[in-house]
Amino acid sequence: MAHAAAPASHRRILFASLVGTSVEFYDFYIYATATALVFGPLFFPAQEPWLQQVAAYASFSVAFFARPLGGLVFGHYGDRLGRKSTLVASLMLMGISTVLIGCLPSHAMIGWVAPLLLCLLRFGQGLGLGGEWGGASLLAVEYAPKGWAYRYGSFPPLGAPVGFIAANGLFLLLGAFLDDAAFRDWGWRLPFLASAGLVALGLWVRLSIAETPAFVEATEHAPPPQVPLGVLVRSHLAPTLAGTLGTIACFALFYVATLFAIGFGTKALGYAREAFLGAELGAILFMALGIGAAGWLADKRGAGLALALGCLAMVPLGLAMPVLLVPGSLGAVFAWLAAGLFVMGFVYGPLGGWLPSLFPAQVRYTGVSVTFNLGGILGGGLTPLIAETLVQRGGIGMVGWYLAGAAGLSLIGLMLTRRR
Repeated sequence: MAHAAAPASHRRILFASLVGTSVEFYDFYIYATATALVFGPLFFPAQEPWLQQVAAYASFSVAFFARPLGGLVFGHYGDRLGRKSTLVASLMLMGISTVLIGCLPSHAMIGWVAPLLLCLLRFGQGLGLGGEWGGASLLAVEYAPKGWAYRYGSFPPLGAPVGFIAANGLFLLLGAFLDDAAFRDWGWRLPFLASAGLVALGLWVRLSIAETPAFVEATEHAPPPQVPLGVLVRSHLAPTLAGTLGTIACFALFYVATLFAIGFGTKALGYAREAFLGAELGAILFMALGIGAAGWLADKRGAGLALALGCLAMVPLGLAMPVLLVPGSLGAVFAWLAAGLFVMGFVYGPLGGWLPSLFPAQVRYTGVSVTFNLGGILGGGLTPLIAETLVQRGGIGMVGWYLAGAAGLSLIGLMLTRRR
């Protein structure tokens, strides 16, 4: 993956891979935060508040089922036409869907059409993000100098904490300046509408970059496959399975430590919304630290070691949930969130380099997108819904065991790659 680009090109490429995923994750997280805070009563009225929350979490899950389809579509064109144009298209789809969510009338205004439109636009968000992450990873990794693949590959994952900070920081500001009624009536819309400016920034940066050297070299030696998915299924099924399992832990841990935790902390534990979002914002910095540390370790000692350490750490992390996630002690809650998101950096950061390493350049976009998004369904798509149900049935300790199970599945995926 080495190349002869100028150092300035490296900086521009890394910024392009970071800014795009930051915008994409910002769009994704404002939906997640609004789901935890206001979407239940606005779009899914029900007699029991927990049923409203379950329905809102179900709408959140819609995007995870759209993501594999987005991964297939954008992966197909990314392997046939190139990384650059595909990344621009995915960003536009995500941005348009997000802005339109900010314009939606509520259930009280138009009845059942409101949740239907919300789910359709959520589907559009999922399609866009399905093609985004894999392409951004290839953009970074296929430009990386020798020995730097995982540190370069960690830049797209860093878009997660950057987007989270932007999204929840904006919600925190709105909470400081608006009362609950104003926030519920119209304030929640502002982060969705603000996405238009962020998408314009992302498009401007991405339109200024060139195609990756690895794609250019691959197309010079042989024409792109007519159906990359067919080649992937015929010749690369084992790494596809391994990569899918390997991503489960990161999705499960992230959505428990962010989306589920926000809803659980503000409703079941009784913390003020602004106080809990502030704790999440502080804790997310530990995720960025974990991503950086894991990327360095992966380049020095291998991605398998960094990912395995993260999976193993998820077991005691899950067991600590009933001890630390308690009412009246925001410090204990913050300690769990910080530890959880630091571990999240280890099970997430190396994926930006590890997944591309499983596939040849001719089908790499498709392979990365398929594995990452299938892992998203298995690890994250239903996680908030499952976690909410587990709490109702058996308490927060059950969610900890759920995290341990997700870590076990990802360890199996890592072992499959070692056997290869």
